[in-house]
Amino acid sequence: MNPFRILLFVFIFITISPSFAQNTIQRVEPPNWWVGMKQSEIQLLVYGKNIGDWKASIAHEGVELLKTIRPQSANYLFLDIRISENAQAGDVDIRFSKGDRLLESFSWSLNEREPGRADLKGFDNSDAIYLITPDRFANGDPTNDDVKGMREQANRNFKGGRHGGDLDGIRQNLNYIQDHGFTALWLNPVLENDMEAYSYHGYAITDFYKVDPRYGSNQSYKQLADEARSKGLGLIMDMIANHCGSLHWWMKDLPEEDFINQWPEYTGTNHQKSVTQDPYAAESDVKAYFDGWFVKTMPDLNQRNPLMAKYLIQNSIWWVEFLGLAGIRMDTYSYSDRYFMADWTKAIMEEYPNFNIVGEEWHISPTVLSYWQKGKENPDGYTSDLKSLMDFPLQAAFSNALNSSGDNSWRNLYELIAHDYLYPTPMDMVIFPDNHDMSRIYTQLNEDFELYKMALAFYSVMRGIPQFYYGTEVLMKNPGTTDHGIIRSDFPGGWPSSDKSNAFAGTGLSYQQREAKIYIKKLLDWRKGATVIHHGKLKHFIPHDDIYVFFRYDEESTVMVVMNKNSTAKKLELSRFAEMLEGVTTGEDVATGSSFDMEKEIEVKGKTVLILELE
Repeated sequence: MNPFRILLFVFIFITISPSFAQNTIQRVEPPNWWVGMKQSEIQLLVYGKNIGDWKASIAHEGVELLKTIRPQSANYLFLDIRISENAQAGDVDIRFSKGDRLLESFSWSLNEREPGRADLKGFDNSDAIYLITPDRFANGDPTNDDVKGMREQANRNFKGGRHGGDLDGIRQNLNYIQDHGFTALWLNPVLENDMEAYSYHGYAITDFYKVDPRYGSNQSYKQLADEARSKGLGLIMDMIANHCGSLHWWMKDLPEEDFINQWPEYTGTNHQKSVTQDPYAAESDVKAYFDGWFVKTMPDLNQRNPLMAKYLIQNSIWWVEFLGLAGIRMDTYSYSDRYFMADWTKAIMEEYPNFNIVGEEWHISPTVLSYWQKGKENPDGYTSDLKSLMDFPLQAAFSNALNSSGDNSWRNLYELIAHDYLYPTPMDMVIFPDNHDMSRIYTQLNEDFELYKMALAFYSVMRGIPQFYYGTEVLMKNPGTTDHGIIRSDFPGGWPSSDKSNAFAGTGLSYQQREAKIYIKKLLDWRKGATVIHHGKLKHFIPHDDIYVFFRYDEESTVMVVMNKNSTAKKLELSRFAEMLEGVTTGEDVATGSSFDMEKEIEVKGKTVLILELE
């Protein structure tokens, strides 16, 4: 045969055969979906060089291509597809052509749902949440500390660097978390943050569908979720709809110019949260709040762009379904377009009616927070399906109360709680002594151990859903600094080959650290079965003589909480609480087991909390 004819044949075959051609399609997101979802109309983001004039087609029973959207960039297509009720799971062949010429095929997965996904139960008042910054908790797999090709490598000597904690480290210590009475895990973000520096915190996402390989993989994330669930620990995912990282893959080639909020020059948000409700706010101030960037390395996503809005909603539902989540914590909740956030919460809660979402709105006024909660009747008519918010007002008032003296300190906390009428469902608020963005509670209380125990007790019994930050149980602190790298310091024992103490094993700890671990375990183990704390009503009495008293009660049981902030013991006259003590003769302290005669008065030691189960 003529060699020239052979070469010509090979050339033609490679040119026209998609199986031999170099793939142009680089991304299809979401990477898969599931049959039987309420969200059955999906929009696929397809990315590849010069694909904007390609024609897409789908040949899969029950899957219909409704529309092809061609954005400004010639490197994107957005495909609107419908998945019918009779669609079968399997590989969906998406074909791309130009004229009569087939250019490329892409196999997209349509999966069966795992059992129970439609009835996922969200976290609620019966839970106690353990918050973890994954990079700083435990290094379960040292081989992924440094990943070739990623911009930032591990440097445990740098407070703002990556230290090597990962998903395996959390998974290997689930028994520790469970044993201390926690029932849910909230992880700071673990999706890819391929930034040049300070990437460990996770809030500058560079790929919304991929776990950062320095933490593990999508499969190791799922393994953690599955194993946690088997131990009675729900997983809460930290999500960000407001911004991404400046090195996100799409930043070099946006589908449309307004995919992010653009400014002639860098403009940061004014952080003025009150503009959301201010009837006199200037439009320029409102725009600066919602559209201004959080920081220079975090471009502000424009959720008013329908392609971006659909992308973010689908991404959230995808992770809930993939992991079987028990909840979402949404970062910087109010900074995103408010009407998008209403659509986002509605879409998730329609897909998972028993689910829960908590939003971060860092403000110390209940008026500002209550605006966002489901059921709130706002003057501007705004509504939301957001069940829960992080209770920053309570955190600030309680910390200030413990650091002050005299009746006015408790009075301010009392007044704050009295404003619960502003919330449609105050019992759904997530309450906390501290988190990853503020000084640790032991530092806030000037390392006063008795006040620290008072804080643990308060957050274990107050209305709402308690959250504790990792290391609170072993008195982790940040004296003399508010640097986040110190606040989020390494958990002792997470690096067993080099750590001097190991909180997981209980070795090398001080007497007070061991006492703290025992105390929080005692409280939370009791709380698991204390349904009156989960769902009971709250009644409190005006503080007097530096003592604050409140009750949690229902038709079956009553718990009396007495908080004495005085440094000395006090006699508490009980007749003042007669409406709650009728027929009560004794009270047993949850922490110590001590029994109190409730006929006339009780003595409360200085700097002590009594949690009394009444009989």
